[in-house]
Amino acid sequence: MIEEIGDDSEIERSSAKALSRTSIFCYGVGHMLNDVTSACWFTYLLLFLTEIGLTPRDAATVMLSGQIADAFATILAGELLDRFGHFKFCHAAGSVLVAISFSSVFGGCLPCKIFRAQSAALQTIGYSFFAAIFNVGWAATQVSHMSMVNCITLNPTSRVVLASCRNACTMVANLGLYAIAFAIFNLFSVRTSIDIENQYRWIAYLSILFGCCFVGIFLVGTKEPSLKQHIQSKNCQRISWKFWFKKVLYYQVAIVYVLTRIVANVSQALLTFYVINDLRMSQSSKAVVPAIIYICSFGVSITLQEMRWSGRRLKAFFTFGAVLWTFSGAGILFLSSNLSSLMYLLAISIGVANALMTVTGVSMQSFLVGKELYGSAFVYASLGFLDKVSCGLALYVLESYQSSSPSLGACDATGRRLSISRYGLGLVPALCAILGVGVTYTMDLRTGSNALLEPLLV
Repeated sequence: MIEEIGDDSEIERSSAKALSRTSIFCYGVGHMLNDVTSACWFTYLLLFLTEIGLTPRDAATVMLSGQIADAFATILAGELLDRFGHFKFCHAAGSVLVAISFSSVFGGCLPCKIFRAQSAALQTIGYSFFAAIFNVGWAATQVSHMSMVNCITLNPTSRVVLASCRNACTMVANLGLYAIAFAIFNLFSVRTSIDIENQYRWIAYLSILFGCCFVGIFLVGTKEPSLKQHIQSKNCQRISWKFWFKKVLYYQVAIVYVLTRIVANVSQALLTFYVINDLRMSQSSKAVVPAIIYICSFGVSITLQEMRWSGRRLKAFFTFGAVLWTFSGAGILFLSSNLSSLMYLLAISIGVANALMTVTGVSMQSFLVGKELYGSAFVYASLGFLDKVSCGLALYVLESYQSSSPSLGACDATGRRLSISRYGLGLVPALCAILGVGVTYTMDLRTGSNALLEPLLV
């Protein structure tokens, strides 16, 4: 008995130590296949589908079908992980499904080829089918990767740095996508819808190859978390979902996380429409402007890893990011095509704001979970469910309104094109950011220890 208690104490002491840079790096790169395909999904899917002839509403339907499939798969993956564990197996299986299905999302319409028809309904169904399959695999990978954070370490500082490293790797993955897209857009000339399909198919193939290399590093360099097995060996009872629903902090973190994801995803989806249709910038700007955003986000994420943290500081940095987004949104609303070069300055501001809000917003989930490891997957899965549904519905509403209001394409006296892209990109993220700040300052993020005051990296 004494030896068993000693073993338990040793495991907990070991898990409370700060992680090494190698462990943090191997974990951080594990989501890069998801990141690069997600960046392509939100940045180019709606643009691609409308360019090959689908209406904005049909294009939004394809995205919504993927988001809904993602949402329910997220819940299922969370439940299975809480019951059985095996994080790395779930991660690997999801990655395989993502790699196989993603090229078909940006490929030709398979049902159209089978039935030798090109109706809008058949195209919508065909693309929606592969979008749903892709998002099922994406959800399995995401939930398993995010849930591992609290099972890898009990050290609050290491949990924040894992989130920060993961976010930094997200930036690298996004930059990889935009480098690939920039090369493809400049190498391939476009004359027909077939040329457009070939462009995006090559972007998809190269993105998959890029992401799979880092999945391999993750699977080799990251061990299956031992904390969950340790808790199971102590015969701890599985935490019911009712436990989380009784926590006020759960709802607060859920609102902040969903609002943060809406800020990131809506802005990413509408950005290419805005720079091409509203500002009349060159085709290469579809890759250059998003790349600037992610370069800035990457730099900020790296800087955040070297700081000392507390609950109060998380709130302060989230607030600063939200204020930056509010000013950026105002600039987007009033920027005309004659001053389109100022978009590069706005991209810097947006990049900094996104990094600040994402790192701090995701880190708040670790405060919520704490040491309640045998239920952490449900937390990440349920928040992911809300994220997918809310983002999908937001984009569907925006695109549907664009379909029903063609008069929005007119220009005002200053030469500004009045479009759903301009209003959606300028107002929706800014309003969500402001609302997120209000909720953040109602949270109690005290940990009861000084662990977060340690440096993030050792």
